[in-house]
Amino acid sequence: MNAVLSADNLGLSYLDRGFLKQRSARPALQEVSLSVASGDSIGLVGGSGAGKSTLLRILLALEKPDAGAVKFNDTPVVPGSASSLRWYRRLVQYIPQNPATSLDPGMNVERLLLEPLRQLRISGDHQRMVLNALERVDLDPGLLTRRPRELSGGQNQRVAIARALVPSPSILLADEPVSGLDLPLRNRVLALMEQLIHRDGLGLLFVSHDLAAVARLCSQTLVLSGGRIVEQGPTAAVYTDPRAPETRELVASIPRLSRFKGTP
Repeated sequence: MNAVLSADNLGLSYLDRGFLKQRSARPALQEVSLSVASGDSIGLVGGSGAGKSTLLRILLALEKPDAGAVKFNDTPVVPGSASSLRWYRRLVQYIPQNPATSLDPGMNVERLLLEPLRQLRISGDHQRMVLNALERVDLDPGLLTRRPRELSGGQNQRVAIARALVPSPSILLADEPVSGLDLPLRNRVLALMEQLIHRDGLGLLFVSHDLAAVARLCSQTLVLSGGRIVEQGPTAAVYTDPRAPETRELVASIPRLSRFKGTP
């Protein structure tokens, strides 16, 4: 059976301190539903403040919604202790936007990849798992002794992806994973992620402002604005015939997407 990560009618509001110190609720998410299954590639796009980061935090069980639920298959996912979420962390892994801040500068690559195996108490041959993860992201085992500062930006991004892959998850949540990379490195990382979807059958939620990258990777696209999903559907349809004003504005901001052909 395919693994499925789903969110059903998520809602979350934050309290703002307003005039004369009165507090008012500011909705961050409203009635947001989505699902990602093994082999799926879902793009989540939206402008600054749309609610993408808040949604990721809820999907990662780092924040509890005021309404709605997150489930993995049929099991509820709620914030809790490290031990209570260990099963979930094995199955759903996160790829951060900036590996420079997510990779411990004091650890070499080997320790960075061994750490999640230890924390998640995964049994088996850890060295073999580390080497397998490196192979999947096309990194030389000779880099195992190096620290992040000794690697290029593209190598660090692939180390971050390998770190997410080492527990053998079913679903990846990627937050702007090609942001800040130059064009050749961006293309290499996108090609790698295509392999993970099509060859390895992982599910991917790809959060990005880079609509061309979403067009290349994702079969479905969701557009988030003001905490709501304002449009969703096959990526080609969303880009060539956008219905929501927010989607039209996003597509118009990148001229090449007005002639979307299925690749950037």
